[in-house]
This record gives sequence, structure tokens and C-alpha cells, in this order.
Amino acid sequence: MLVRNAFDERLIAGVDEVGRGPLIGNVVTAAVILDPTKPIEGLTDSKKLSEKKRELLFPLIQERALAWSIAWATPEEIDQLNILHATMLAMQRAVLGLSIQPDFALIDGNRCPPGLPCGAEAIVKGDLKEPAISAASILAKVYRDREMVALDHRYPGYGFAKHKGYPTALHMEQLRLLGPLPEHRRSFRPVAELLALNTDITD
Repeated sequence: MLVRNAFDERLIAGVDEVGRGPLIGNVVTAAVILDPTKPIEGLTDSKKLSEKKRELLFPLIQERALAWSIAWATPEEIDQLNILHATMLAMQRAVLGLSIQPDFALIDGNRCPPGLPCGAEAIVKGDLKEPAISAASILAKVYRDREMVALDHRYPGYGFAKHKGYPTALHMEQLRLLGPLPEHRRSFRPVAELLALNTDITD
């Protein structure tokens, strides 16, 4: 574990992702360097917070952090690289997108993305343990949820605003009924199987 004390003046970035499990849309990541002189109350894993609380914290984090960055990998990149490597790429983009480069990065999960401009440490359940990772998880979650709401307006009928692209019963039912969209991840099994079925029918 990274050893720190009250006199540690290194710039520490927290990094997290949202959207590895959905069948559609980008995998979104964020990196945040918190300002110790501007504490933010209520930071924790974004999944532990209500939507209302996340929406309140989103601009607060952006206002009080020393630096923050949101990045993503597209469905096309996910299909080309696989979801793990696409997530690592998006995390790398988030760190490189910071206006201030950190001295060290704390990554939620069990592995660190390659190509970072600083040292890094992976922390399992880091979004519950490290405030900077919690902040990153909130930025990524709110940003991706907003993307899903926008997709819902663009493609009414799939229920994206409700299930956020995850393979719920509603999503699967509407996916079978209406068919995959360009934004769906073709390499994910439920989408791939539907595409193969439609190809067999047309053939």
C-alpha cells in the first residue's frame, strides 16, 4: 500500500471507471486530484449514493478539485480491444487529460493501466477507501448516466434512462424486439447472438 502521512505533499490522482457491464455505450473513466484545503463531505462509492446526491456532488467535485478529467473508450474500441483493455485505455486517457499531472495515481480495481505518466497502485474497492477514487467514481457515473439519458431521447423504446444499458430483462426484451443499435457493443454475447441470428435469417 502507498505510505502517506500528514506532511505528504504529493499530488495523488484517484481513478475509476463506470460502464464495463452494459451492452451499449462508452466505458467512462475519471481522474481526480482533490484539494486538501477544500474538503468535500459525502464522498464514497458512487453506487452507494442516490442519483440526487451524485448530481449534487458532481459540480462540487469539479469546483473544489485541483484537477479533474473525464475520458472514455467507445463501443468500437471495446469491440476491437475487449472491455478490459478498453477500460485501461480510457483510464490512461483520464490521467493524461488532467490539467495538472499527478505524482502518483490510485486505481480502483486490481490492475493499473499501462502508459501512465506517474507511478500507480491498484486498490480493490478503492472507491470505498480513497476519497479521490470516490470522487472519480461519481464523475464517471454521472457523466455516463447522462449519456444514457441522451441515448434514451434519441432511441425511445429501449429504456436506457432506466437501466443505463445494463442487460436487464427490459433491455433484453427491447433488444430482441427492436434490434441492436450502432451504439451496442457487438462483441458482447447477447448482442453478438442477436446479430448472428439476424444474419442467419437474412441468409
